[in-house]
Amino acid sequence: MSNDDMMFSIRVPASTANLGPGFDSIGLALSLYLTVHVYRSDKWEVMPLSEEMKAFPTDESHYVIQIAKKTAAKYGKTLPTCRLAVESEIPLARGLGSSASAIVAGIQLADSLCHLHLTKEEKVYLASYEEGHPDNAGASVAGGLVVGMHEEEQTSLLSFPLASVAVAVVIPKYELLTSDSRNVLPPSLSFKESVKASAIANTFLAALLSGNFELAGSMMKRDLFHQPYRRELVPLLSEVEGFAYERGAFGVALSGAGPSIVCFAETEKMSHLLEDLSERFPDCDVKQVEIDQEGCVVMTKADTIHS
Repeated sequence: MSNDDMMFSIRVPASTANLGPGFDSIGLALSLYLTVHVYRSDKWEVMPLSEEMKAFPTDESHYVIQIAKKTAAKYGKTLPTCRLAVESEIPLARGLGSSASAIVAGIQLADSLCHLHLTKEEKVYLASYEEGHPDNAGASVAGGLVVGMHEEEQTSLLSFPLASVAVAVVIPKYELLTSDSRNVLPPSLSFKESVKASAIANTFLAALLSGNFELAGSMMKRDLFHQPYRRELVPLLSEVEGFAYERGAFGVALSGAGPSIVCFAETEKMSHLLEDLSERFPDCDVKQVEIDQEGCVVMTKADTIHS
């Protein structure tokens, strides 16, 4: 495999979903990446370049290829064979959108190889359809802070830049499957509870976008949709919350279905918060991540990047 055979690379950001009360509708793209290098080949082959990628198939049953084939078939195309070299900074089953990033990579692979010329909106819909909701999928496609709603026929999504906000992620060593995390949620909420939960989510979003970070953090604490039920699976959440708020975070939330926890602070307060979190939780991987504003990008050999 030589660089002369390389056609392009696909880079997809990780994501954190919900941000507290924005259950299944709000997401944020983060600067941890799944990267797929695509080479000419007369047969399917997948080469893992990072340790966690070694757990997946190395033939055409690989999830990225399956999504790509499905996408190509939807538009009446046959996906040409190629060799993929895959590396990822996104930990698996930690609530950081690893499955959504793979879906987005597969859609982009089909788009690039079959010249589908999909719009960003079409990619968001296809990825959200596979995921079932647009928070992780939309963030990985569009970048930034995303707010959306997915229905069988369409996905409505808006993306916003988020300035003056820094993010730290506390990543436990253990995995938590999304299916297990969903099983603890109630089948329904009362009308009164639903109205209150919706009001909290609306106020959170308005506060975050207007720069009222204190109010945004207050609303993150008051989520009624999922965090009260998932705390029993992730007891670390309450511990990180109490500590991070004391050390300057304005908001703390379970990342997606967990078990990772995201802490938000104003940019100038992040360095001290990161140091304190690292000292307090030595058994976790604590890292600062940037907010990815680009979403999924395709890179040529000349490192020319385009959407």
